[in-house]
Amino acid sequence: MRVRAQMSMLFHLDKCIGCHTCSVACKNLWTDREGAEYMWWNNVETRPGTGYPTGWEDQDHYKGGWHRDDKGRLKLTLHSKAGGLGKLFYNPSLPELDDYYDPFTFKYGDLFDTPRSDHQPTAVPISKITGEQMEIKGGPNWDDDLGGSEIYARNDLSLEGVDDTVRAQMEEIERVVFNYLPRICNHCLNPACVAACPSGAIYKRGEDGVVLVNEDKCRGWRMCVAACPYKKVYYNWGTGKSEKCILCFPRMETGQAPACAHSCVGRIRYMGVLLYDADKIEEVVSRPDDELLDAQMDAILDPYDERVITAAKAAGIDDGWIDSAQQSPVYKFVKEWGMALPLHPEYRTAAMMFYVPPLSPVISTIERNMVDLDIPDERVDFELLDELDKARLPVQYLANLFSVGDQEPIRFALRTMLAVRTYKRRQSVDGTIDASTIEMLASAGLTEERAEDIYKLTTIPTLDDRFVFPPYHREMSIEAMEDVMLHKGAAGFGSLEAPRRGA
Repeated sequence: MRVRAQMSMLFHLDKCIGCHTCSVACKNLWTDREGAEYMWWNNVETRPGTGYPTGWEDQDHYKGGWHRDDKGRLKLTLHSKAGGLGKLFYNPSLPELDDYYDPFTFKYGDLFDTPRSDHQPTAVPISKITGEQMEIKGGPNWDDDLGGSEIYARNDLSLEGVDDTVRAQMEEIERVVFNYLPRICNHCLNPACVAACPSGAIYKRGEDGVVLVNEDKCRGWRMCVAACPYKKVYYNWGTGKSEKCILCFPRMETGQAPACAHSCVGRIRYMGVLLYDADKIEEVVSRPDDELLDAQMDAILDPYDERVITAAKAAGIDDGWIDSAQQSPVYKFVKEWGMALPLHPEYRTAAMMFYVPPLSPVISTIERNMVDLDIPDERVDFELLDELDKARLPVQYLANLFSVGDQEPIRFALRTMLAVRTYKRRQSVDGTIDASTIEMLASAGLTEERAEDIYKLTTIPTLDDRFVFPPYHREMSIEAMEDVMLHKGAAGFGSLEAPRRGA
């Protein structure tokens, strides 16, 4: 057992309101400069939809992530070692600017300098890259909410396998059925970007698992951009270097939440330490598709286990980090409660950002079905748990996103949330909990104590409940801030290399 620590973030999709405050906070802090205009290290996609960059899930085109060959061996999808040499100067798998969008501003001077005329002056859009007048054709979330259903929603690759009747109903109501999917770099355990980099510029920090770019080593080959299946590595056309989300490590090292998490209006984001067995990574990502999710969950270790604690200390993980892992809200959602899942495990990168699937589009439709069926009140609680197939947002669609098409982990998470919601509703409305309600909780694998814990951490968490940071040493914080000031003047706030401070 080789224990390592990973700073991980969790997104509770049932609470996301799609306000994009997280995206703007990240943009203002890290990518508001020349060469980074089109970058959104944090973006929020409307789903169903094709996302940003457009169609990023189409690995037949982009060749991101890993795959198993005929002999069960793990291979980069992008290329072999020899094939990489042939793509150094031309890589057909790279996304183009049009796949993101041509960043734009407006020629506001025309509002003041235009000669007198019979028509109202307008500020025409101009490209931030070329400075030329342009026609706006896209953006980081061009299909936000109800926009673009004819083009974007129907081309969502995760709709594959969804019943044709359900798809027809979704299209008929002009995409009233949607939810939001915030995305940042997943800081994977088996990052394809690291493996694909010819310069060895991308690395994973030993102390907290954050994946960073050493811009002094980066030569701008852009293999990392193509190899990342989530398309969360970007090329700065101004500096000729690659950049990506750094999980705001200078903020974390001073005890502050990343900008996206701190600014979140819906309080959907949680952060904490996960301990994992590094010896299992190769085995985990080499499993067949239907075993990938369980294998990744098995690699995440119990921070209360004495054997894990002993191995963690032997690996140089101190008591403060172990205590943080024990208090981690991410561990509770992912391992204790089984409610959170990684995004697209089939990419075999072992993503370490997790999602609680959305329930909101489910419960109102199911409850309406209960009324239509004239089911007595005392039976509603039990019937609700079995009516997930009648939800407006198909379970199969969520399974394609988070569990390699396996519906059972999604059903388990949704049943858990639905049972807790029904339990708390009865408690607040009826003022008492009867035997049928306890039985309803038990049918979802819950006790009253666990239901209360889930309710508290979901609905009324304090800042300390949501963000549990380990005690980074003070000298680490000082060095991190020196890093920021050094790179700010030289190469902007691109993906900084933190000093290596032990593994």
